[in-house]
Amino acid sequence: MEGAHENPAECSSSAPSSEEPAGSARGPEVLPREESEGCACPLDAAPKKLCGYLSKFGGKGPIRGWKSRWFFYDEKKCHLYYSRTAQDANPLDSIDLSSAVFDCKADAEEGTFEIKTPSRVITLKSKRKRSWRNSCALCKRPPGLWVWRLPCSPHQPCPWPFRTFPSSILELKYRKDPADSPKPTPKSSLTANLIQKAKRQNTTFPLFAEGLTRTRTAQEKVLALEQQVLMLTKELKSQKELVRILHKALEAAQQEKRASSAYLAAAEDKDRLELVRHKVRQIAELGRQVEALEQERESLAHTASLQEQQLQELQRHVQLLIEKNEAKQQVICKLSEQVTRDFMQPPSQTPVPPGAADRDFLSQQEKMEHLKDDMEAYRTQNRFLNSEIHQVTKIWRRVAEKEKALLMKCAYLQAKNCQVESKYLAGLQRLQEAAEGECAELLRQLIQEALQCEAREALAEGVELSPVSEYDEYGFLTVPNYEMEDLKLLAKIQALEVHSHYLLTHEAVERPLRERWAALGDLAPSAELKQLLRAGVPREHRPRVWKWLIHLRVRHLQSPGRYQALLSQGQVRKHPAARQIELDLNRTFPNNKHFTCPTSSFPDKLRRVLLAFSWQNPTIGYCQGLNRLAAIALLVLEEEESAFWCLVAIVETIMPPDYYSKTLTSSQVDQRVLQDLLLEKLPRLMAHLGQHRVDLSFLTFNWFLVVFADSLISNILLRVWDAFLYEGTKVIFRYALAIFKYNEEEILRLQDALEIYQYLRFFTKTICNSQKLMHIAFNDMNPFPMKQLRQLRTAHRERLEAELHELEQLKAEYLETRNSQGPAVPEGCTSEDEGDGEA
Repeated sequence: MEGAHENPAECSSSAPSSEEPAGSARGPEVLPREESEGCACPLDAAPKKLCGYLSKFGGKGPIRGWKSRWFFYDEKKCHLYYSRTAQDANPLDSIDLSSAVFDCKADAEEGTFEIKTPSRVITLKSKRKRSWRNSCALCKRPPGLWVWRLPCSPHQPCPWPFRTFPSSILELKYRKDPADSPKPTPKSSLTANLIQKAKRQNTTFPLFAEGLTRTRTAQEKVLALEQQVLMLTKELKSQKELVRILHKALEAAQQEKRASSAYLAAAEDKDRLELVRHKVRQIAELGRQVEALEQERESLAHTASLQEQQLQELQRHVQLLIEKNEAKQQVICKLSEQVTRDFMQPPSQTPVPPGAADRDFLSQQEKMEHLKDDMEAYRTQNRFLNSEIHQVTKIWRRVAEKEKALLMKCAYLQAKNCQVESKYLAGLQRLQEAAEGECAELLRQLIQEALQCEAREALAEGVELSPVSEYDEYGFLTVPNYEMEDLKLLAKIQALEVHSHYLLTHEAVERPLRERWAALGDLAPSAELKQLLRAGVPREHRPRVWKWLIHLRVRHLQSPGRYQALLSQGQVRKHPAARQIELDLNRTFPNNKHFTCPTSSFPDKLRRVLLAFSWQNPTIGYCQGLNRLAAIALLVLEEEESAFWCLVAIVETIMPPDYYSKTLTSSQVDQRVLQDLLLEKLPRLMAHLGQHRVDLSFLTFNWFLVVFADSLISNILLRVWDAFLYEGTKVIFRYALAIFKYNEEEILRLQDALEIYQYLRFFTKTICNSQKLMHIAFNDMNPFPMKQLRQLRTAHRERLEAELHELEQLKAEYLETRNSQGPAVPEGCTSEDEGDGEA
């Protein structure tokens, strides 16, 4: 670690020398006992606490890279902790050094080393790059493997000096190869013991000790070579698999290229028509495959229903056996009670004739023997019935597990069916773009049939699956009614992709998330709640969670009866913004059935909420965009007063001042801040858009004004609002950057400004993977400090106010010049009033 001290501020004053190895705090190279006794390297005292910055390699997929982390060592627990900065109270994770292996490879980058534990491998890099070979002038050691272990005894000091970590806690041993350290063999252990014993005897058997040392070295080399052969064999297999995959991809690309070349090389329309017919035949073949999959799904559903019937029969049989067992238990209990009463009954006082007592005793003893036989028979039968019940229970569990597996397989097949259908529609779209004449008409008919096909309920012998419905759970059209046929086709493809993604991730993602929310209990601000809100709130918990979040924001403004008083004030006199509110009511979410149905009560609720807010905040009154904010609140909360306070919380506490004023000053400032963040986070995309002179503010201005209400599908939109109501406007910036990052490659492929603008009109509707978008927003966009956001807002607000002031001065100068030039109508020209008089 670089600059390992008790206090981070002291790092600059005691930096390690250039002779120290990469990754160490301070101190020379560590030598084993056999070679360190004669080394004359100076040793410093170990520091009390080891800490400093190192670069850690990590991440997932193509975004892996180096990240700076603050490391500090805990001597008591023998753990190396790390966090983002030195000021963080809670560490991100820790590394157990009690059984760790330090590996500094010869072919690695300078300053790079690995810490290997039984569970993982951590790659670190020191910012000050130095060579291991230059650490000691007398003992030039090659890079190798370093093994940490606990000392043998606290009374015996560590014989190998190491100033990075205290020698009283850990011991560092040197290995020449990574393969010889973790797995010592019995022979090597015996050899090591013999060597140590020979050394303790000083020079009694020098030749024998030297031979043992050579034998041990040869065994270590053999083990190292064997492990290297295994690693190379595994690497060869992986390379072969990669070559096979690349070969398949190349074959597919070549086949597609040959088809395109054949189509382009066709000289006559007949040849091109034949090629298109060939593609149509391929599409028909895909359709047949889809039908086969559908039949397989139906057969699986039928099998599941038969298993369910069998399970019900087994359950009835188990119930009968249980009832029979209970009846026999009751008989046993009655007989036992009778025997007890017979034994406890006192003898009668009547005189007993001689010999009668013996006869009674014998008869009772005989009855007892019979009863014992009966009880033993009942016990045997009971054990048999219990075993049968156990076997039936095992069968029932197996059937239940099989049923669950069949249902998961059905969901998987349905998801694959949606994917195949979306690929079919995408293929039709591409063929339509390239086809002409009769073939184009045929493709148009096929597309029309695909779009007009309504979703049907998939019921198979009592097993209900989830088809693509016409409306989602909040009333939005799954496939919006766009005027352009291409947009309708794209919307249908996107709806199929969303449904397929939901089916594939429901068991792995959605169900655990619902269980975590169900077990949460009372709500309170915490890091766990923050992570859960970022992941999204299930629909059944969302109204309760939103009401709690809104109350946190407006509890200083709320008062009993406030909303009703505002409505009464609106009934006394008409607000100036009432006319604009009426105009915007009919334009609120035309693709939502709750606001387009004539019998729905939502438009009246929305009108009252907006009128109440116009009286609540007279400085704003009403601004276009507030209708969509209030409409989202109504769809989730379903209560007028709760939606009203949600609107108040957004406008007056979450958003900056002047965000919805007449000048929209804060809105303009945020657009400039977004441009700076895009330049920082996505430089390639901004360079591409700048080359084609594309202005993003025409799109992003509405994103910020209505918090993506018109842009994202409801499933993703409400997850954005879950985090937005808790964390504030920073969430809008995060998701705006994430949306462009999600579609960055598609935008970079477009090389014309008109195509880019057309793509930007609908590209947010193509986002269907909410988990991927959330990961980009809250992980890939880091670091994202609020301090930076405030500084950018302050700087841009000053510039914008200066520009507005300058514009006001220009207006005043123009009006003054215009007034000084005399009347607006020159002499000799007839004014409108004079012309009207002559007429």
